Amino acid sequence: MSVFQSTNRLINTLGDNLQTLAWTIMRVLSSAMFMTHGWAKLFGERAQPMFGGMDFFGIDVGINMLWVAGVIELFVAGLVAIGLCTRYAALLCAILMAMAYATAHPAWFPTLNNGELAAMYFVVYLVLFCFGAGKISVDALIRR
Repeated sequence: MSVFQSTNRLINTLGDNLQTLAWTIMRVLSSAMFMTHGWAKLFGERAQPMFGGMDFFGIDVGINMLWVAGVIELFVAGLVAIGLCTRYAALLCAILMAMAYATAHPAWFPTLNNGELAAMYFVVYLVLFCFGAGKISVDALIRR
């Protein structure tokens, strides 16, 4: 067996053994970081009021859409972090980020319109929607 083959086997074994832990870290850490954006919108220095403020694509719906975004970012992402109702919660977070990108970062190229975070969070939550919470989650405990 060559050095390349043994190194390749070692790397593959290590990667395979870390999949569950890596998936859990990705889900929890990305959701915890997402939650900080919601905290700032709801309780930060420039907290958003529930009523008034931003409208929804030019339509006054009577509620501040930044406040709604803060609720989703804080509480729904909290569900993703613990892995409860993960697919529903991740889908809602992904939709929020697609809408955030479309409304606040309308130019195409994310590095020019400061939309990298919205684009990355969209991808993270889309993948979490597709693959679920993983083995270390409340969803997995409920399934047992």
